[in-house]
Amino acid sequence: MEIILASKSPRRKQLLALCGVDFKVREADIDEILDESVSRVEAIEKLALHKAQTIWNHHPQALIIGADTIVLIDDEVLNKPVDNEDAKNMLRKLSGRTHQVITGVCLMDKDKVKMFSSVVEVDFCVLDENEIDNYVNSGEPMDKAGAYGIQGLAATFISAIRGDYYAVMGLPVSKVYWHLKNW
Repeated sequence: MEIILASKSPRRKQLLALCGVDFKVREADIDEILDESVSRVEAIEKLALHKAQTIWNHHPQALIIGADTIVLIDDEVLNKPVDNEDAKNMLRKLSGRTHQVITGVCLMDKDKVKMFSSVVEVDFCVLDENEIDNYVNSGEPMDKAGAYGIQGLAATFISAIRGDYYAVMGLPVSKVYWHLKNW
Protein backbone atom coordinates (compact mmCIF):
# COMPACT_ATOMS: atom_id res chain seq x y z
CA MET A 1 0.00 0.00 0.00
CA GLU A 2 1.24 3.45 -0.88
CA ILE A 3 1.98 5.66 2.14
CA ILE A 4 1.69 9.44 1.87
CA LEU A 5 2.79 11.98 4.46
CA ALA A 6 0.41 14.95 4.37
CA SER A 7 2.91 17.60 5.38
CA LYS A 8 5.25 20.26 4.09
CA SER A 9 7.53 19.93 7.12
CA PRO A 10 11.05 18.76 6.25
CA ARG A 11 11.41 17.57 9.85
CA ARG A 12 8.37 15.28 9.62
CA LYS A 13 9.76 13.85 6.40
CA GLN A 14 13.08 13.08 8.15
CA LEU A 15 11.31 11.56 11.14
CA LEU A 16 8.98 9.35 9.11
CA ALA A 17 12.02 8.05 7.23
CA LEU A 18 13.26 6.69 10.59
CA CYS A 19 10.32 4.25 10.50
CA GLY A 20 11.93 2.51 7.52
CA VAL A 21 8.94 2.77 5.20
CA ASP A 22 8.70 4.01 1.63
CA PHE A 23 6.47 7.05 1.39
CA LYS A 24 5.66 10.09 -0.68
CA VAL A 25 5.02 13.60 0.55
CA ARG A 26 2.05 15.74 -0.43
CA GLU A 27 1.40 19.14 1.08
CA ALA A 28 -2.02 19.47 2.67
CA ASP A 29 -2.94 23.08 1.95
CA ILE A 30 -5.46 23.81 4.69
CA ASP A 31 -6.25 26.62 7.10
CA GLU A 32 -4.62 25.49 10.33
CA ILE A 33 -7.32 26.75 12.68
CA LEU A 34 -7.81 24.98 16.01
CA ASP A 35 -11.31 24.04 17.09
CA GLU A 36 -11.78 26.05 20.29
CA SER A 37 -14.83 23.99 21.36
CA VAL A 38 -12.76 20.92 22.28
CA SER A 39 -9.63 20.20 24.32
CA ARG A 40 -6.25 21.19 22.87
CA VAL A 41 -5.40 17.50 22.36
CA GLU A 42 -8.64 16.86 20.48
CA ALA A 43 -8.18 20.04 18.46
CA ILE A 44 -4.68 19.10 17.27
CA GLU A 45 -5.83 15.57 16.41
CA LYS A 46 -8.72 17.04 14.41
CA LEU A 47 -6.25 19.25 12.54
CA ALA A 48 -4.14 16.18 11.73
CA LEU A 49 -7.33 14.43 10.55
CA HIS A 50 -8.21 17.40 8.33
CA LYS A 51 -4.74 17.26 6.72
CA ALA A 52 -5.04 13.52 6.15
CA GLN A 53 -8.56 13.83 4.69
CA THR A 54 -7.46 16.55 2.30
CA ILE A 55 -4.80 14.29 0.78
CA TRP A 56 -6.90 11.11 1.04
CA ASN A 57 -9.57 12.77 -1.15
CA HIS A 58 -7.01 12.66 -4.01
CA HIS A 59 -5.39 9.33 -3.07
CA PRO A 60 -8.18 7.09 -1.68
CA GLN A 61 -6.18 3.87 -2.09
CA ALA A 62 -3.25 5.12 0.00
CA LEU A 63 -2.49 5.19 3.70
CA ILE A 64 -2.26 8.86 4.66
CA ILE A 65 -0.39 10.24 7.65
CA GLY A 66 -1.36 13.71 8.83
CA ALA A 67 0.28 15.50 11.76
CA ASP A 68 0.41 18.87 13.42
CA THR A 69 2.13 20.35 16.45
CA ILE A 70 1.24 23.13 18.85
CA VAL A 71 3.12 24.77 21.70
CA LEU A 72 1.09 25.75 24.79
CA ILE A 73 1.97 27.99 27.69
CA ASP A 74 -0.68 29.14 30.18
CA ASP A 75 -3.24 27.62 27.77
CA GLU A 76 -2.08 30.07 25.07
CA VAL A 77 -1.22 28.49 21.73
CA LEU A 78 2.09 29.68 20.28
CA ASN A 79 1.92 29.09 16.54
CA LYS A 80 4.63 29.83 14.01
CA PRO A 81 5.78 33.42 14.45
CA VAL A 82 4.56 35.95 11.90
CA ASP A 83 7.70 38.10 12.18
CA ASN A 84 10.85 38.60 14.26
CA GLU A 85 9.12 40.56 17.00
CA ASP A 86 6.47 37.85 17.37
CA ALA A 87 9.25 35.24 17.67
CA LYS A 88 11.01 37.32 20.34
CA ASN A 89 7.78 37.69 22.32
CA MET A 90 7.21 33.93 22.22
CA LEU A 91 10.72 33.20 23.42
CA ARG A 92 10.30 35.70 26.26
CA LYS A 93 7.13 33.84 27.34
CA LEU A 94 8.97 30.49 27.28
CA SER A 95 12.07 31.79 29.07
CA GLY A 96 12.59 30.15 32.46
CA ARG A 97 9.29 28.27 32.27
CA THR A 98 7.74 24.92 31.47
CA HIS A 99 5.44 24.58 28.47
CA GLN A 100 3.70 21.77 26.62
CA VAL A 101 4.21 20.59 23.08
CA ILE A 102 1.33 18.55 21.65
CA THR A 103 1.69 16.66 18.40
CA GLY A 104 -1.44 15.09 16.97
CA VAL A 105 -1.32 12.38 14.33
CA CYS A 106 -3.92 10.79 12.07
CA LEU A 107 -3.46 7.62 10.03
CA MET A 108 -6.18 7.04 7.46
CA ASP A 109 -6.93 4.60 4.67
CA LYS A 110 -10.14 3.51 2.94
CA ASP A 111 -11.07 1.21 5.83
CA LYS A 112 -10.13 2.98 9.02
CA VAL A 113 -8.94 6.10 10.79
CA LYS A 114 -6.68 6.22 13.84
CA MET A 115 -5.92 9.44 15.71
CA PHE A 116 -3.50 9.81 18.60
CA SER A 117 -1.27 12.40 20.16
CA SER A 118 1.82 12.90 22.25
CA VAL A 119 2.02 15.53 24.99
CA VAL A 120 5.49 16.59 26.10
CA GLU A 121 6.58 19.00 28.84
CA VAL A 122 9.60 21.14 27.98
CA ASP A 123 11.58 23.23 30.47
CA PHE A 124 13.33 26.33 29.12
CA CYS A 125 16.33 28.01 30.72
CA VAL A 126 16.14 31.71 31.47
CA LEU A 127 17.09 33.57 28.29
CA ASP A 128 18.55 37.04 28.15
CA GLU A 129 17.68 39.54 25.41
CA ASN A 130 20.98 38.95 23.63
CA GLU A 131 20.31 35.21 23.37
CA ILE A 132 16.80 35.85 22.11
CA ASP A 133 18.00 38.41 19.53
CA ASN A 134 20.80 36.15 18.27
CA TYR A 135 18.47 33.17 17.95
CA VAL A 136 15.78 35.11 16.11
CA ASN A 137 18.39 36.66 13.82
CA SER A 138 19.54 33.15 12.88
CA GLY A 139 16.19 32.71 11.11
CA GLU A 140 15.69 29.28 12.67
CA PRO A 141 12.54 30.03 14.68
CA MET A 142 10.48 31.41 11.82
CA ASP A 143 8.84 28.19 10.57
CA LYS A 144 8.38 26.50 13.93
CA ALA A 145 5.53 26.45 16.44
CA GLY A 146 6.60 28.29 19.57
CA ALA A 147 9.45 29.93 17.65
CA TYR A 148 12.05 27.27 18.38
CA GLY A 149 13.43 23.98 17.13
CA ILE A 150 14.63 21.54 19.78
CA GLN A 151 16.92 19.89 17.23
CA GLY A 152 18.70 23.11 16.29
CA LEU A 153 20.31 26.07 17.97
CA ALA A 154 17.58 26.17 20.62
CA ALA A 155 18.90 22.90 22.06
CA THR A 156 20.96 25.10 24.40
CA PHE A 157 17.77 26.66 25.80
CA ILE A 158 16.20 23.40 26.98
CA SER A 159 17.03 22.12 30.45
CA ALA A 160 14.65 19.12 30.47
CA ILE A 161 11.90 17.34 28.58
CA ARG A 162 9.35 14.86 29.85
CA GLY A 163 8.02 12.83 26.95
CA ASP A 164 8.91 11.99 23.38
CA TYR A 165 11.75 14.13 21.99
CA TYR A 166 10.64 13.39 18.43
CA ALA A 167 7.11 14.61 19.16
CA VAL A 168 8.64 17.99 20.02
CA MET A 169 10.28 17.93 16.57
CA GLY A 170 6.88 17.19 14.99
CA LEU A 171 6.25 13.42 14.84
CA PRO A 172 6.19 10.83 17.65
CA VAL A 173 8.27 8.27 15.75
CA SER A 174 7.79 5.25 18.00
CA LYS A 175 4.00 5.66 18.13
CA VAL A 176 3.79 6.13 14.36
CA TYR A 177 6.02 3.10 13.79
CA TRP A 178 3.93 0.93 16.12
CA HIS A 179 0.69 1.94 14.41
CA LEU A 180 2.16 1.38 10.93
CA LYS A 181 3.50 -2.02 12.00
CA ASN A 182 0.06 -3.06 13.24
CA TRP A 183 -1.95 -1.44 10.47
